[in-house]
This record gives sequence, C-alpha cells and structure tokens, in this order.
Amino acid sequence: MKGLDGKVALVTGAASGIGRATAVRLASEGAEVICADRNLDGAMGTAGSLKNHSAAFGFDAADAASCEALIGKAQKWRGRLDVLCNVAGIGGFGHTEQIGEATWRALIDINLSGVFHLTKFALPHLTATKGNIVNVASAAGLVGTAYASAYAASKHGVVGFTKAVAIEYASRGVRVNAVCPGAVDTPLIAGGFTAIEGVEWPLVERMTPKLGPVAQPEDIAAAIAFLASDDASFITGAMLAVDGGQTAG
Repeated sequence: MKGLDGKVALVTGAASGIGRATAVRLASEGAEVICADRNLDGAMGTAGSLKNHSAAFGFDAADAASCEALIGKAQKWRGRLDVLCNVAGIGGFGHTEQIGEATWRALIDINLSGVFHLTKFALPHLTATKGNIVNVASAAGLVGTAYASAYAASKHGVVGFTKAVAIEYASRGVRVNAVCPGAVDTPLIAGGFTAIEGVEWPLVERMTPKLGPVAQPEDIAAAIAFLASDDASFITGAMLAVDGGQTAG
C-alpha cells in the first residue's frame, strides 16, 4: 500500500486479536509500529515479532492521564507520529436490565472515552505530519444489536465522534475514519452470547455474517491498513463495514 513505508504508527490493543493483526500488517507494509496495551507483556510479544523497528508501551485506555502519557511516549520515540489506530476495546453482552453500573462505565470509558482522549492528545502531532486516525467501531455502532446495548452505545459514540473530528480536521490535512467489524474470531466475542440465559436466538442470528464463517483479525487489519495508507488519501469520515453483509439490509 502506498505511503506507509517509514511512517510511525501507534496501535492500541496490540497484545492480541485485531490490534495484534493490525500491528503485524502495518509493519509488513513498512511502518514502524508502537504496540500499546494494558497487557504490556502481550504488547512486547507483538512488538518483538515485527520485522521493522518497533516499541511497546503499557497504558490504560480508561484513564485520561495514561492516554496522554502514551501519546507523549509515542511522539518521543521517533520524533513524529503519522498514524493512530484506536483498536483497544472490550465487549459486554447481557440483558439490558441486568447491566451493572460498573459494566456500563467500563464499556464507555474504554471503548469511547479512550478513543476521545488518545485522539485529543494525538491531534497536534498528526496535524504536523498530515497524519490520520483509524478507529475501530463495530457493526454494533451502525445498527441495533440485541443483548449488547451498552457495547452498542459505546460504538455508536465512536461512529459519531469519528465523523465529527473528520469534518473538523479535514481542512488541516488530518483524515479520520473508522472500521466497523461484524463478528470476528477473537477472544473478545468468544462465548459472548452463549453465556446469556434466555437468549432469543433469532435476534442473534440476524447479526451473523451473511457470507458464512466469522471474519479473522487479519481481515479487519487489512481494512485498517488501507484507510491508514495513502491509497485512501481522499477518504475521511468514512465508516467502513467489514461484516460479511451483516449491516447491508
């Protein structure tokens, strides 16, 4: 892909799943990748597997000060920041009336507020490099999703935030887009619905990809890499669904 060679990219959630696959894909395209995760050992493992120069930092997406510190470390590492991939996130499934305050707060703090804080602190650096941001939202951020109301709320927030920042920073040369995965074979969703009592399975079956098996993390990473690259130089404010047709209608 054009324009990724030599770029400095920060990938959150890089210890596993989509984040790890994204770090690997960006490195394969020539980027120097900073792997960040609350699981520092996992982030270090990902960084150590990459062929290019890489770094690993621990951080807490739910903590504004930790997000600010991460951006500072990322900028200092190579003296620039070209790409921010906000992949870190958690899932949460259950009947809405049974969702506890702690679960709600964790989903909003990590999935939405973390994206806000990292974006806020990265924007001055990305404006300087005419860089870009790729957020990971969800198909649940585009349509209603049964048994995932809090999760869907957090991801709808990411969608709205992405669009707003894209408009605000378009004239400054910073692109902001989001990938919206459907079901992906990651630890995040493994067993998510089967653990819920009294599930109306027809509601869940509507959310399954129409192309058959669930996506692999590498499928989502490919879309993220495209949006981060110069091949997508005229794309901003886009919500790219990678869901096997789940949200097509």
